[in-house]
Formats: sequence, structure tokens, C-alpha cells
Amino acid sequence: MPDLRTFRPGGSRIVAYAVAAIMIVLTAVIGVALPSYVEFTAFELATLAAILVAVLALLHAVGRSFVRAGEDEITIRNGYRTHTVPWSDVVGFAMNEGAPWPTMVHGDDERIILFAIQRSDGPYAKDAMAYLRGRLA
Repeated sequence: MPDLRTFRPGGSRIVAYAVAAIMIVLTAVIGVALPSYVEFTAFELATLAAILVAVLALLHAVGRSFVRAGEDEITIRNGYRTHTVPWSDVVGFAMNEGAPWPTMVHGDDERIILFAIQRSDGPYAKDAMAYLRGRLA
């Protein structure tokens, strides 16, 4: 059986979902705590709701990112966009000094950011890069 792995962001995923939960709770608490003389128009309420939904969608995009090393292909989901690349098209992986996440080079020097592998995750990111580079050998 092949050694297949899925990598997801660690700390940033926890932070994204914690901030989302806090935003929802704070929105509800503030909405209930406002004095009765404070009134919002329908347009103002719609604007506030749209801003909340947009921020929650961005936070969810961080949390749902992954890199899945399959037997024949590598699948990368960065936010709401998914890339599937056959291993035969992968040229290499780079995590330059100071870069927050690595990139995968494929095809004719095309690059895809691997957002699910965050340098801030320390040893987990190093292990992930070693595994992915090892799959190319």
C-alpha cells in the first residue's frame, strides 16, 4: 500500500476558525447589548451581514486548504481553488528562505503556492517538504 498523505495548515487553521467563532459570538453579543434607541436601516444591516459573511468566507478559505499527495497525482487546494497535477509534471518544490509557504514548480516553469504548508508550523513544514521532495526522487 502506498504512503499517501494530506497536509493541512496547523496554527493558521486554528486561528482562522477561532477568529470566525469569536466574530460570530461578538456580533451576537453586540447586537443584543445595543440600547433600544439604536436602530439600523435595512441597508446598514445588509452591509454589516455582507461584511461578516465575506470575512468568514476568507477565514474558511484558510482553514480548508490542503496538499494531498496521491499515488499518481498531487492535489492542492488553496482557499476555493483546486489544482490537480500528475507527479510526472512536477519539476520540484521550493521553500525559499523567509518565504511563508513553499511553491511547487510544474510544466513550463508554472508555480503553485502550497498554502497548506506554513513555515510557521516549524518541524511539520520541514517534514512535509522532505516527504514531497522524496516523492520526486
